[in-house]
Amino acid sequence: MTAQLRLRNTDLAWRTVDDEMIAIDVRESTYLSANDSGAILWGALAAGTTKDELADRLVEAYGIDAGTAASDVERCLSDLRERGLLDETGATD
Repeated sequence: MTAQLRLRNTDLAWRTVDDEMIAIDVRESTYLSANDSGAILWGALAAGTTKDELADRLVEAYGIDAGTAASDVERCLSDLRERGLLDETGATD
């Protein structure tokens, strides 16, 4: 089973402006921002996705190898976990 990943949907507001994502975590009174690759991942996480799908998006967008993409995805997910912004409760087959 592959974990379904999604951004926490409470007390979190965000927008993409040009190629940058900006967000406010109302619960923690924190401003967040991400570059263009972070914005790609954030948008997918807002809708619900998997680690593999996130890595595939980076490979497609930037032509990087799958290992680099997977490492970048894990770094992003780790940061979101630490901030309490990631919901990993669902799973798909």
